[in-house]
Amino acid sequence: MMKYIPNVIFLLIMMGSIWFFAQNVKKLIRNIKLGKEIDRFDHPAERWKTMARVALGQGKMTVRPVAGILHIFVYVGFLLINVEVLEIIIDGIFGTHRVLSFLGGFYNGMIAFFEILAFLVMVSCIIFLIRRNIVKIQRFWKPEMKGWPKDDANYILYMEVAFMLALFTMNGADQVLQKMGAPHYIETGSFPISSWLTAPLISHFNDITFITIIERAAWWFHIIGIFFFLNYLYYSKHLHIILAFPNTWFSKLEPKGEFNNLQSVTDEVKMMMDPNADPYAAPAEPQGEPETFGAKDIFDLNRVQLLNAYTCTECGRCTSECPANLTGKKLSPRKIMMDTRDRLEDVSKNIDANGKFVEDGKMLVNDYITPEELWACTSCNACTQACPINIDPLSIIVDLRRYLVMEQSAAPQELNMMMTNVENNGAPWQFNNADRLNWAND
Repeated sequence: MMKYIPNVIFLLIMMGSIWFFAQNVKKLIRNIKLGKEIDRFDHPAERWKTMARVALGQGKMTVRPVAGILHIFVYVGFLLINVEVLEIIIDGIFGTHRVLSFLGGFYNGMIAFFEILAFLVMVSCIIFLIRRNIVKIQRFWKPEMKGWPKDDANYILYMEVAFMLALFTMNGADQVLQKMGAPHYIETGSFPISSWLTAPLISHFNDITFITIIERAAWWFHIIGIFFFLNYLYYSKHLHIILAFPNTWFSKLEPKGEFNNLQSVTDEVKMMMDPNADPYAAPAEPQGEPETFGAKDIFDLNRVQLLNAYTCTECGRCTSECPANLTGKKLSPRKIMMDTRDRLEDVSKNIDANGKFVEDGKMLVNDYITPEELWACTSCNACTQACPINIDPLSIIVDLRRYLVMEQSAAPQELNMMMTNVENNGAPWQFNNADRLNWAND
């Protein structure tokens, strides 16, 4: 009976991890649904193609070749090494060891390939750490990256390196035990990385019991680390590992900088043009709060915009391409997405504490994102073009500016003068419409 205790412990840890992950997924879906519904189910064939090219195929990553290629190593490693994780889970539940080894030569080749991939992942993560903390690439040291965002990025890289080292330790010890004829450790071919990285060090101990402890400790560390990582995702920028796929599927197919017409404005204009409508008539029954023009808080944004906020990788490509940011203005498209997510999380905690959202006296515009940031945007669309997973910061900026103009009349003086001129003169200039061609008189 005692021999089944490790399997029971493993099963409890796995089930607890899956349950906790499911709770976070439910919370994530609930939070995204706080936004307005939007129809993004049109042209499904084109959407599948976009997702395959951008999310699955990493089509926009290689615009910057060094970071792009390293990221592809990590990405492919993450996808394929999980096949070995599946084997570890089966072994953990049933107490087997390398249960897929019956595949023979194919299995041996697969393990060797996974080792090479794991090595590329580890090297890539070390290079990423050097780029962030020693080379100090500028986009990783912007003001919004202080504190948790900076630490979070490093934690992820440390974890990846630790997981790969645990894998090599496990395989290296496994190889030594195979050569020593230890029971339960069957022949599984060669380990091209572990055989020179970890196995020579472990072989010096020459004690089957101690080496078995090393192998088991590395095995447990590796799989528990993966379960921890799974539940860490919700609190990390690495949520994009999961959300990049729906995010690219629901991304905007129209030209990225094309402005949409507000339905609330359209309805208002239709009412004004209807000769039978009485604009001063009170509604027969209370209709609730009138629809807001633009967006003042996350409740006024649509669900795809909130999905964008959760999907943001904080890579900073958008900010490094932003002409406003490059000229020293406060606008950072990455910060817009991070602030939107921060507001979403604050609202989420409010709902968790009270059962429903209780007004907290805050809103996205002013309390999280300042008008100065919003008006620095030239709407050039460089940020959406640069994003490797089709996030659209511009749409949020435009919606928040619409609120400032249409609800609070809080446009900059220059814009107010232009709009006054258009209203009075039919043109943005401060002279009568009839005088517009006077410049050509001489």
